[in-house]
Amino acid sequence: MVRGHWWRASMSGCLFLTAVIRADAAFADFSDRTSTAGTWAAVTTFPTGNLLAWGRNRDGQLGVGNAYGAWSPVRAGNATTWSAAASGGRFSCAARADGTLWCWGDNSSGQLGLGDTVNRTTPVQVGSNTTWTAVSAGDKHACALRSDGTAWCWGDNSSGQLGLGDTVNRTAPVQVGTATKWTMVSAGGSHTCGRRLDNTAWCWGANGSGQLGVGDTVNRLAPVQVSGQWTAVTAGTAHSCSVRTDNTLFCWGANASGQLGVGDTAGRTVPVQAGTDNSWAEVSGGRSHTCGRWRTGTLWCWGANGSGQLGLGDTADRLSPLRVGTSTAWLSMTTGLAHTCGRRGGGAVWCWGANGSGQLGLGDTADRLGPVQVPGVTATSVAAGPDSSTTLASA
Repeated sequence: MVRGHWWRASMSGCLFLTAVIRADAAFADFSDRTSTAGTWAAVTTFPTGNLLAWGRNRDGQLGVGNAYGAWSPVRAGNATTWSAAASGGRFSCAARADGTLWCWGDNSSGQLGLGDTVNRTTPVQVGSNTTWTAVSAGDKHACALRSDGTAWCWGDNSSGQLGLGDTVNRTAPVQVGTATKWTMVSAGGSHTCGRRLDNTAWCWGANGSGQLGVGDTVNRLAPVQVSGQWTAVTAGTAHSCSVRTDNTLFCWGANASGQLGVGDTAGRTVPVQAGTDNSWAEVSGGRSHTCGRWRTGTLWCWGANGSGQLGLGDTADRLSPLRVGTSTAWLSMTTGLAHTCGRRGGGAVWCWGANGSGQLGLGDTADRLGPVQVPGVTATSVAAGPDSSTTLASA
């Protein structure tokens, strides 16, 4: 399983994180651990279906009806049937148990999928379709899957990140090609990656750092296959990572901070193995750092660490994966711009790293160099945005 996050530098110095959706069955679904990281906020969903968010809220990405930030979890909307959530660059999207899709926040590029470019501060339904099963939010674009295995994207398309064969923005969902066996999708900074039922991985969009993994730096306007057999793939700001069917981990793209985990800072245009371990279960790529989980429940992070986002107790960058603490109870993780959140056994949510906007949900704005539990939150999933977080909460 791979969880993706994407972050891109912005005029305000923020980045956008992308999250990848897990796909354990034929097609991805939101029934378990269904949140993704986005910009300046976090979102979490609970078994009871409540959606919680905290952090920066300049464009209404928390979904609480205003633009005031929150240092502690606040409820987004009144619905109690949320099944999955994704936080993008100053916007968020989430699915409900009835298969409907909802988005809110910044809409300058049509990334809410509502047919216009007007911002929203509360969740608004995307069209009338009731077969949505997964969603991933990038910097200014979003992609989602339907129960028939089709993939759909909308929003900013300046680099071809919608995979539609052109660079024209879309303000409503448009199907990506004709394939009907997509099992996961991950929207990054300005590129997107996905996985199909036959274990093939595909990427498209921006490729200036080789983040598409096809051996060059030429943008692609439609999906191109990444060599290998994969169980999951995640798109970060300008790098990508994926777990192979033999449980080894490979990364490619930008690597200035060591976010590829290959022991150096040289970028790669094709997949390169990170370490020699074959125990990887999932991975999540942020702007310049990456975290992954072993099947044994241990958590590992690497790359940029200026705000303590690696959770290692210091602010030194790492060029190879290092274990975060001693816990073997990690169930999932999500990476934001410069912070990270994860879930442990029982659904407890832990966050660490940058906290200038309260994106750790701890009631203050002090950075943390190691995992700290978010008080009172038990969740089925958590998504980290650039400066916010979102959770599907159970208590």
